[in-house]
Amino acid sequence: MPNPVVHWEMNTPNPDVTRKFVSDLFGWTINVVPDMNYGLVMTNAGRGADGGILNDAQAPKGVTIYIEVDDPQAYLDKAAKLGGKVIMPVTVIPNMVTFALLADPQGNIWGIVKSEQPH
Repeated sequence: MPNPVVHWEMNTPNPDVTRKFVSDLFGWTINVVPDMNYGLVMTNAGRGADGGILNDAQAPKGVTIYIEVDDPQAYLDKAAKLGGKVIMPVTVIPNMVTFALLADPQGNIWGIVKSEQPH
């Protein structure tokens, strides 16, 4: 199975400023989910990955990319065998997404997200 980049997130101190900036600069549509303080970014490009802009003290700072996988737990297990570590176990947000976070041996944070497409 190919494992494409399917999403990105930017955790920034003032997400409203960042959202306005990238919306004005690139023409992206950003829909804010107020109860999550999460701005869902739609590039409307027809290719590439859409993303999100947030401020969350529990989330990794900076930009995290999310890779699509068929079995998140299997990838967490494989990452651990390769010297990585689990940052966030497999987490399900009902009717939205199943994802996890891991760190590579250098400490870089990677997101993995379960594919919604049958393979």
